[in-house]
Amino acid sequence: MAPSRENSVKQSETESCKTSSKKAINSKTQLILQSRKHANEIFDVLEFLQSDKQKEVLFAIAACQKIFCALLERGDLYVGQLPKEEEIVEGDRDADEKYHIFVRHRYNDCVELLLENTSHEVFQVKEAALCTLMKFAAAEGKHPLQKQEWSEHFNFPIELILAVVRCLLSETEDMALLISRFQEFLEMDDVRYYVMSSIRDNIAKIMDKNKQAVLPVYQTNVFTLLTNITMPSKSSDITNFLIQQETNQEDWKAVKLKEHRRAFEQMWLTFLKYKLPGGMYKKVLVILHDTIMPHMSDPTLMIDFLTAAYDVGGAVSLLALNGLFVLIHKHNLDYPDFYKKLYNLLDPSVFHVKYKARFFHLANIFLSSSHLPVYLVAAFVKRLSRLALTAPPTALLIVLPFVYNLIRRHPSCRVLIHRPSAADELCNDPYLMDEEDPTKCHALESSLWELQTLQKHYNPDVSKAAKAINEPLSRQEQDISELLELNNFELMERDLKSQVQSVPLEFDPASGLLQSTREVLGVHFSLE
Repeated sequence: MAPSRENSVKQSETESCKTSSKKAINSKTQLILQSRKHANEIFDVLEFLQSDKQKEVLFAIAACQKIFCALLERGDLYVGQLPKEEEIVEGDRDADEKYHIFVRHRYNDCVELLLENTSHEVFQVKEAALCTLMKFAAAEGKHPLQKQEWSEHFNFPIELILAVVRCLLSETEDMALLISRFQEFLEMDDVRYYVMSSIRDNIAKIMDKNKQAVLPVYQTNVFTLLTNITMPSKSSDITNFLIQQETNQEDWKAVKLKEHRRAFEQMWLTFLKYKLPGGMYKKVLVILHDTIMPHMSDPTLMIDFLTAAYDVGGAVSLLALNGLFVLIHKHNLDYPDFYKKLYNLLDPSVFHVKYKARFFHLANIFLSSSHLPVYLVAAFVKRLSRLALTAPPTALLIVLPFVYNLIRRHPSCRVLIHRPSAADELCNDPYLMDEEDPTKCHALESSLWELQTLQKHYNPDVSKAAKAINEPLSRQEQDISELLELNNFELMERDLKSQVQSVPLEFDPASGLLQSTREVLGVHFSLE
């Protein structure tokens, strides 16, 4: 029983300590707000922000929010270029001005401590600190601490937002959870605009300071914050503001869609200008064509990044196809040797990457033009047919219709099917599989003997699809969109659900217990 009594005693002591600290903080908060003569009590409240006890820090954060929001509303903080504290005792300053300068300095101290607490080990403290900082931003917007006659930002607290962004983009700590909490504020149009500008400046500063080296933690935080930004699609969507401007709001950059697009574009271009961690290229390319490029003022500025990614090879090149497709079809990008590179992307790995469906969808579009030279289409047909020999069934059910559609679009490629000497030349195929240039691979001199081989495939669906080449191909192309997402599980399910046909067990079905049909007929004819 002794240990339990000790525990209960410790627990009661802890609770009483929490209660006493909460009472102390609340008492000091009331004194500060009641009279200026208790202004020095602010030091004690700020000291609680540095406490090792989580509850005390949370109580202090709530108290600071109450104190300084009220003082801002009263106009008790000094407005303008803040003098140093040592200068308070110097010069001819009245008591009011000295008080305002003092409170403004304490407010700055509070902001610094809250920024430090955004890296606290307890998420609840981080969240409380972040939300309080944004409360301060809203209060500063209503009661600016700088004279606004010359400011292009009107009364938006740009310095405070810069500091918040700097904390979110930590170089040493993963801030994904806190950034997801910050997404609520990114829905406000003015906050989003100034956050985008702050991110751009922060990236340039940090990356140049580190001599453009790869910083995995920092760049991951940047990417997380970037992907939490949702852009408005039209000017009428820009209606939600943290701070309402009383005059000339139409001149404010934060209300203009054009300025939002420019800030969004510069932010992403600055991020992509530096070398990224290996896996991040794929993450960027997955969202580039539908989340980033549509909101850019000039999407053609992505040409350098996309062409560099397209030259990397592998899955990165496959993903770069989406962005290149947008630039080629909508912005008239002229990419030299594009089809040569697309041809070289066809290797055995293309059937196993998770972006397989996207690749074949885009390849189908790129090869849809009837103006492509015959030798180029024949090279794609032959390469796919050769790769099909080792491809899994799910891939073959895409490749075979894909090849047939290419032949339908380009009838000159039918020579690959109807080559009389193909059977005799089977062991001496002139096609050069290792040749990277489709103009030199001699595909038109070869034949599609691989499709005949696939007619004996173990999978009946593949075998049936391969036998389609034995019949004249119809003019109507086959829709492969339903096959692009086919996987092994769906293929197995489809086979299991197919209706089993009855299989005859005898050549001549018996009509009686001991006689066959043939014997009965024989007896009938003999009687006649």
